[in-house]
Amino acid sequence: MLMELAFAIEVLIAGLLSGVMYSLVALGFVLIFKASGVFNFAQGAMVLFAALTFVRILEMGVNFWLAVAIALAVMILLAIIIERVMLRPLVAQPVIILFMATIGLNYFLEGLAQGIWDSQVHGLDIGIPDVPWMSVLESTNILISLFDVWSAVICGILVLLLAFFFQKGRIGRALRAVADDNQAAMSVGIPLQLIWAIVWAAAGLVALVAGTLWGQRLGVQFSISLVALKALPVLILGGFNSIAGAIIGGLIIGATEKLAEVYLGPIIGGGIESWSAYFIAMLFLIFRPQGLFGEEIIERV
Repeated sequence: MLMELAFAIEVLIAGLLSGVMYSLVALGFVLIFKASGVFNFAQGAMVLFAALTFVRILEMGVNFWLAVAIALAVMILLAIIIERVMLRPLVAQPVIILFMATIGLNYFLEGLAQGIWDSQVHGLDIGIPDVPWMSVLESTNILISLFDVWSAVICGILVLLLAFFFQKGRIGRALRAVADDNQAAMSVGIPLQLIWAIVWAAAGLVALVAGTLWGQRLGVQFSISLVALKALPVLILGGFNSIAGAIIGGLIIGATEKLAEVYLGPIIGGGIESWSAYFIAMLFLIFRPQGLFGEEIIERV
């Protein structure tokens, strides 16, 4: 009985740690949605672009931290270019136009990343071994991945810093004003383009960290851009405009899919981990489409 409980705790912890990484990816979507009211379909491509840029710079023999700085500068520059070239001309356009623009941006960035670098699979080692790590309670024999622990710590710190930055202070107030009404925010002197540039730069930082961590686990390859799809159930659960929702939603999805794979997989069949999150998201869309922390939209007719 004790061993079964220890195993269940081990699975739950592993799920929660993976959920923190999902929360980080989802945060990139939330920030842009709060600033522009549009779902950024290109976030996965940004993760791929950041990971490819970082690993190729490393392969040139550049020092690790210098490579991080260069890749971050590239992602910030990319974000500023996206804001200037794509978003600024589309200010005050219908949301569907902005959404379609991000779809085009997604395919453009995927092709650009592989055109500049290559389309080969690259191994990435950031110095964190993916080996079992004994819990402090050695008598329970609970083992969790050392890589999962460090990834969760890194992602958790970044998520909390970004949440604090965009929830408090002038930037946070300006972001909320822009999210409520772009035109009204501009009319009171809030620089819309600057806010968008800051938010996209933050999304670029998120993409770099997420791409680096997932790149070590999966290898830096084209399929890493599909990791962003796991953020969709997180956003549906937490709410598209809630930073707290991205955190809680990530933890729920991470824990649920691990527990479902272990305990329901033998009954229903293998592969449940790949679709259980979307099933939960579907239920939320039916019964609570705004998510746990999202704002319910009420339209007068």
